[in-house]
Amino acid sequence: MFRIASLFLIFALTVSIGVPGSSFAQDAVFEEDAMNVGLSDVSDSVDRSSPRGTMEALIDLAEVRDFDQAAHLLDLSNIPKERQREDGPALAAALFEVIDRNVVINWADLIDRPDGMDANATTNSAVAGQTRRSILLWVLTIDDRPYPMRLDRIKAGDAEPVWVFSARTVSNIAKLHDHLGPSEMEQSLPSWARQDAFWNLMWWEVIGLPVMLLLSALGGVLTYKGLSRVAYQADRDFMTRIVRSTRMPAVIFVTTSIIATFRSIFVFSGVISAVITPLLALGYVLSILILVVNVVDRIIDHLVQFDDDDLKSVNQDERRAMATKIALARRILIVIIFVVGAGIVLTEANMFRTFGFSLLASAGAMTIILGFAAREILSNIMSSMQIAINQSARIGDKVLYKDHICHVERINFTYVQLRDWTGVRLIVPVTEFVAEAFENWTLKEAKMKRLIAIRVKHRTDVSKLRDIFFDVIKEMDANELGTEDEHMVVVTDHDVFGQEVTFGLSCADPNTSFMVECDLRERLINRLQDLEAAGEDIFPNTAAAESA
Repeated sequence: MFRIASLFLIFALTVSIGVPGSSFAQDAVFEEDAMNVGLSDVSDSVDRSSPRGTMEALIDLAEVRDFDQAAHLLDLSNIPKERQREDGPALAAALFEVIDRNVVINWADLIDRPDGMDANATTNSAVAGQTRRSILLWVLTIDDRPYPMRLDRIKAGDAEPVWVFSARTVSNIAKLHDHLGPSEMEQSLPSWARQDAFWNLMWWEVIGLPVMLLLSALGGVLTYKGLSRVAYQADRDFMTRIVRSTRMPAVIFVTTSIIATFRSIFVFSGVISAVITPLLALGYVLSILILVVNVVDRIIDHLVQFDDDDLKSVNQDERRAMATKIALARRILIVIIFVVGAGIVLTEANMFRTFGFSLLASAGAMTIILGFAAREILSNIMSSMQIAINQSARIGDKVLYKDHICHVERINFTYVQLRDWTGVRLIVPVTEFVAEAFENWTLKEAKMKRLIAIRVKHRTDVSKLRDIFFDVIKEMDANELGTEDEHMVVVTDHDVFGQEVTFGLSCADPNTSFMVECDLRERLINRLQDLEAAGEDIFPNTAAAESA
């Protein structure tokens, strides 16, 4: 009995799928008794068989100003029959102007199949292999409210199904045209200025774009000169630096504002609008980002002198820690502003809808591509924050990195700037810096020992060398040295050529310990040379080849 019921169910499903007029087949269209009965007859040349055909028909009919036929591309079911002949062409013309001013059509994404099936959709797509009766083209925004623009596949009576702009889209055309269509200023221009020129631009755009750019550049120059004059007249050096730090972001802000003013007065064509809109958002975000970074840098430089030699002193441990934490806070602030700004730019630009591809559909591939491209940068950023948090190396610390005796000058996003004792700057990627072991001479305590190894003969009297060592120490600056009981002289090695005597010099300041060590080595060698000149054997008589 169960087997018979299963066979019957399979048979029923097969029939419902295969028979025309079944519920599965009917899902591919919206059925209406009649459509646009108030309009004149539609011409056979108007192709409404596919989404791309409908869009091409709208563009072609708009070029010849035949909006009577273009009205057949709209679902006017919400408009009374007696008003369709009058309102239909006007709505078609308004729709074309809205699309022309605000949308860049990606023809490759417009489906050219009557059933609306996307043959290029991947198997993971929700619409893969499915016929559709409604397709979302774009989403335009007014006052943060989205207005979707859709094409519906409608079957009116016994006629063949056609693709038309949905009734909901038609009901929003008037509002979209009022906000996104030609402005009052543009409509007041002479008729010749509103005629097409070239590159799908009108004559007023050809003339207005250079004027807009010229005025914005002039506004930027005047802003820069004005702030420079204010900075010159400031009575304090700190205020002068603050004002100067605001010049570049102010120039970007004024330039962007002038372009935004033109954008609010005139509605440019789709291509120009698609470029200007993200540039405006980018301009405002950049001005805020640069302003915050510059002002914060001036304030930080006023509070903490990163290049000040006092920061390297042994008693400035807390200042070094504070400087490193402030630099970390600055980097975190920059990251936050950048992330928020990038989100604002993408949101305001509406890029993923304007250019006809879905953010959700592309998110996986974009994440992989961007993640692979930025993996080193992200790794360096995280490593720089790791250094600042665990305080393993602070700004102003004395470190020994790969045999380089350096001061840490900067810990940036992607690199650490070290200043060698010779004055040479080393630029080390952060990930490489944290991966290598290094000595931090100022991390915990100031005192440290510098070791000077000198090889002498076996019969050399080490006690005499010890006396010479302490005599030399007494000749040096006591402020640079530790206490006397911290110094030492020990035999650390020997071989057939002689014994290795190590002189341990206690230094009070790691920042000067290297030069103090060099001074002591020179003095010791001079004293030992004096002993040899007096007749004592000190240094082994070894050929270079044997010592090697």
